[in-house]
Amino acid sequence: MAKTIIFGNSGSGKSTLAKQLARQDNALHLDLDTLAWLPTTPPQRMPIAQSEQLIRQTLANKQNWVVEGCYADLLTILCDQATHAIFLNLPIEMCIENARARPWEPHKYASKALQDKNLKMLIGWISQYATRRDSFSLEAHKQLYANFSGDKVTYVTRPLKRASRHLNKVWLNRCRAKRSY
Repeated sequence: MAKTIIFGNSGSGKSTLAKQLARQDNALHLDLDTLAWLPTTPPQRMPIAQSEQLIRQTLANKQNWVVEGCYADLLTILCDQATHAIFLNLPIEMCIENARARPWEPHKYASKALQDKNLKMLIGWISQYATRRDSFSLEAHKQLYANFSGDKVTYVTRPLKRASRHLNKVWLNRCRAKRSY
């Protein structure tokens, strides 16, 4: 049983890693972007209580899950259930590079053109990570990591995909073995 939260700046690779771990562990993958926003234009955050209810409904009775997002306020809700935490604390320049290379995300944008139109705003958002003082900030993520009592790891660089798969598998297996003693 693995219940993992993954967090970090936009463009840090949360979705990529979450999908990989979900496949590896036959786990449910939940991208918090899908439960954090109201379907309005312009986008507006869903009330935390409403997001929490949807999160709990989605994860109910699931033995394995991977939840990812930049929302420290929502991830805190799961800390008592999560067995693992992964903090992707990559350099801002690397997150910007990842955002520029990001494939189309149909669950977030109606078209690749609309996603690309949002890129300038996203790069600005990524650039403010260390200076923001909200639940999406470096400060909030450091606090979430510090308060998490389960097994946890921080990545400060992007490993090669093959190495990443291997390292994460080794790390999760080590954590599982530790918990079995």
